[in-house]
Parts: sequence; structure tokens; C-alpha cells
Amino acid sequence: MDRYPDIGNHGLIGDLQTAALVSGDGTVDWFCCPRFDSPSVFASLLDADQGGYCRVRPDVEHYVSRQLYLPDTAMLITRFMTPDGVGEVADFMPVAEGVPTDRHRLVRMLRTVRGTMRFMLDVRPRFDYGRAPHKLDLFDEGAVFSCDSMELTVHPVGPDNRRPEVERDGDDLRVGVTLREGETAGMQLESMGGRPRRIPLGELEHVAEETARFWRDWVNASTYRGRWREMVARSAISLKLMTYAPTGAPVAAPTAGLPEQVGGERNWDYRYTWIRDGSFSVHALLGLGYTEEAAAFGRWLRDRTVESAGSSSGPLKIMYRVDGSSDLSEETLEHFEGWRGSRPVRIGNNAADQLQLDIYGEGLDALYTAEGKGLGIAHQGWVGVTGMMDWLCDNWDQPDEGVWETRGGRQDFTYGRFQCWVALDRAIRLADAAGRPADVARWRTERDAVYRQIMSRGWNERKGTFTQHYGSDVVDAALLLMPLTGFVSPTDPMWLSTMDTIERELVSDSLVYRYNPGASPDGLRGHEGTFSICTFWYVDALARAGRLTEARLVLQKMLTYANPLGLYSEEIGLTGEQLGNFPQAFSHLSLINAAINLDQRLDDRDC
Repeated sequence: MDRYPDIGNHGLIGDLQTAALVSGDGTVDWFCCPRFDSPSVFASLLDADQGGYCRVRPDVEHYVSRQLYLPDTAMLITRFMTPDGVGEVADFMPVAEGVPTDRHRLVRMLRTVRGTMRFMLDVRPRFDYGRAPHKLDLFDEGAVFSCDSMELTVHPVGPDNRRPEVERDGDDLRVGVTLREGETAGMQLESMGGRPRRIPLGELEHVAEETARFWRDWVNASTYRGRWREMVARSAISLKLMTYAPTGAPVAAPTAGLPEQVGGERNWDYRYTWIRDGSFSVHALLGLGYTEEAAAFGRWLRDRTVESAGSSSGPLKIMYRVDGSSDLSEETLEHFEGWRGSRPVRIGNNAADQLQLDIYGEGLDALYTAEGKGLGIAHQGWVGVTGMMDWLCDNWDQPDEGVWETRGGRQDFTYGRFQCWVALDRAIRLADAAGRPADVARWRTERDAVYRQIMSRGWNERKGTFTQHYGSDVVDAALLLMPLTGFVSPTDPMWLSTMDTIERELVSDSLVYRYNPGASPDGLRGHEGTFSICTFWYVDALARAGRLTEARLVLQKMLTYANPLGLYSEEIGLTGEQLGNFPQAFSHLSLINAAINLDQRLDDRDC
């Protein structure tokens, strides 16, 4: 067996404050605690020897495993088929809404559904990315792993008529248990859980029922009734799992260091909240009727607007931690070999201080959309908005690092410019609609100046296309948002010519590359896969251009690239493999938006 499972061979579980990945063979190989951006407890996904894991498997050499979610929940089931029987492990984390907590529970319930199965459980934590030594204390009722900063308690569950076989392996734990058809056992891992106790099976079954009820009630609250309900619901659950409930801030992904190219250096830490990703999520959440979640992120964004922690990046930083703090200093885990040798493994993110002008457009568009759904901006928030727009009036006409956070130097990126237009346009609309005080005359002057500049310098007359940056021949898939934001009409000849160029140069059997690194060097070695969010943007652009049959086919093709659980990473490789951090919020929120918009246009056509 490969020491590293495929990136896409995982399911996601979580409790709305942190999350874990479970591989297709029943191994928890990624878990950070107590938050998404905390140091790891299990990280064998990034180093099979030093990362740590919690594995459940049948005690036989050959078996087949399959995964599924309990319908409409975030409860993952891994099934094992052996010559002697069929067993399964149900993994879930009881929801931890409300205030931040250091206590998080990861439940692993074992059950034999046919015949007999002997399960082996290996618990091998490696705290703080394998840098913190730990000790193991065994008790009659369970075990406690501890290091200087963390404790992990193992609470055993059943079977009621006998005790499992417990073996100490150094400072790690191995447990064996044989279950006959219909019998259940398991364990609950609890951070900062104190002394272990034997949990009655009925108690844990009640916790499982409550967790399932939470997720089903949440899914049933969705207003989406379109053609792609199952995929949209799974994407919505995934977004919810990647959102830090105490603040409403979504992380870009729950993982760090998974590569965009196997063996390459494009390995970033995505366990933070990007202004861009969070702003796009507002559209998806509101489109599904989840106003409470959209309002929570709106409050988080308001606080970032008011505090204006940015410096070289402008009033806003491009990303923050989930609690709103902004120290994301980047370091390399030199002792980790990386997933299949993909190094360096980075934690933290130095892109946080980049100047990316597009975030102001994405943020203002989210606030404008939210206000249209009854989520108004309070006075303090409006004061922050006016300060940002006044800053933008003074600073929009300068090179920036761009939407893709390349490390190849600043350029006059067309995407950043037209998002400046979006920011000023939405701010003007917000001011006019509610009579809010603002220097609207200046904003309008600068908005029109941005528009005229893009039309003169962002348009390549010889090639007949808008380009990635001024003076370039290269196109960029981010330009697909031009008609989606209303900067150009979706049937404008200039836009249709641009989309033709994108199709020729960036589209591969419906999948869309974000740009061509060979034609537009980005300061990094190697290549990358197609970007899933760009493919979903392409679906939307096709639909808005009236090419509904093509849009529907592209969407249907894209759905075949999801993993068997309906999850997407950031990129799709040449042979359909998932690449990059997993799962990716950007991919799932763009799927939701594309499905909603295409549904609407198909319904309008069929009326």
C-alpha cells in the first residue's frame, strides 16, 4: 500500500471549530486542535513516519474498503469487506457551536454488520507537527496522551460483555477487539478530556443521534430546490464544516502543505480566512437561504474593516486567522518530508501582507448582496467602508500581487482593477440607496476612471481580448468574473472575444487553467492542474452568454471529477486526480453559485 493515500481519497468530519480527514482505509491522518489553524495532533498525511495517525482496520491482510456519508450529515462511514464479514467505522465530531473551547471530541464507532470481524485500532499522536514529545498514561478505563501543551484522552466504548485487548507500543496505543454481527464498540478521542472513563454504548448512540439531527435540520433549512440537490447539499455541508462557528469565519481549506504538483514547491497553508473566499461564500450562503451564516461572516468582515489592521496591503489584510488576528508568519517544517515528497511543508502564510486590490471589490460586493437580503450595514461598519473607499480612491492605480498570490512581483493586473471598479460601484449604490454620508462624487469620478483605464489598457486590440495585466498577451481565468460582476455585458462583443480566447488557451475538456505559468512567470517552479473554481466560473459565464446547453454539459462533466464523497480540492490533475489542499472552500462555494445561476437561467428558458 502507498505510504500516502491519494489526496482525494479522504472524507471530512468536523465540529465547526476544527476538522479531521479520514482516508479511505479508515485512518485519521490530519487533525489539528483546538482550531483549524492550531498545531497538529495527527499529520501522517504530510509525513507518514513523523506525523502521527489514528488508524482503524480489519485484522487481516487483504480487505476492500469503501466510504460514504450518512445522508445529509457530516458523519462519515468507512466500510470494510473481508472473507469473514463486513464491518464499518462511523466517524464524527459532536458539534461545538458557541464559544471557543479546547475540548473537542472525535468519535470512532465500530460495528460488524455481517459475519465476524476483528478490528485493530492504532492511536499514535505526534503533537505540534511531530515536534513535541509526549507520554502515555494507561488506566483501567482508558488512556491519556500528553505533551506540554495538549492532552488527548481515549475513552473506550463497549462492547458491553467484554473488554478490548489493549497493548502499549512505546508511548503509543494499540487496541484489538472482535465483534460479531450486530455488535458495536469504539472510542472517543477528547482533547483536554481529563481522566478517561468507559462510555456506555447508549450514551454515545445518543450523541450520534443528536449530531445527525443537527446536520439534517441544517440541510433541510436550505431553500435550494434545483437540479443538483445532492451535490449542492454536500458542498454546503463542506462549507459549514470549514467555518469557525464562534466568529463565522470560513477557512480556505482545513489542511496545509498539500501540493499543487506532486513533488513540487507550490505547497501552502490554507487554514486561514481570506477576505476573498469569505466574501464569495456570502453569495453561496444567501443563495441557499442561510442568512444567519452570511450575517456572521458579515460581522467578522465589519470588524476587520473597522480595525484596519493592514499596512502595505491597504486597510485590509488579504487573510486573517479565524479569530481575526493577523499574525500569519510563515515557517517551514524541515523535518517533514511532505505528501509523497512534496517539499517544503509550510505553516503560516507570508502572502498575508501582499497588496491585492481585488479584495475590496469582493468584500463590497458581498456587503451589497447581503444588504439586498435584509442584512444592513450598521453605522460603525459604514464608517469603515467610507474609510476604505477613500483609501481606494487614492491607491487603485498601482501594481499589485494579483488574485492568485503569485510571488513573481507586482503587475497592473486587470482583475484587480475591475474589482476596484466593483468596490466603488457597490459603495456608491449602498450610499445612494440608504442616504448614507459619503464623498459619492469622488467615488463616482474614480470609478469611471478605473473603467476607462481598463478599456484602454486592459484590452489587447491585436489579440482581441482582455489580458491578465496591462501590456500582456496572456489571458487569465479570473477575467471570467467580468460579466458576473456586471463590469461588462455577458454578450458584449469584447467579452465574447475574450471568452473565445480563454477557451482556446485555458480550457481542456471543460476544465479551466487559471493562467499559463509558462507564458506568465509567477516566481515558482513547476506546473499545476486546472483550477476547479475557474471551471465553475466558466459554467456561469457560458450560462450568462446564453450558451445553456454547453454550460450544463460543462457542469455535468465537472461533477464527475469530484471524489466518491462529492468533495473537491483546489485543482484537478491531468488524469483527474485531486491536487492541492483538500477539501477547498473556493471549489465548493463556486459549485453552489454555478448551480444556482444555471438553474435560474434554465428555468427562465423553459418558462
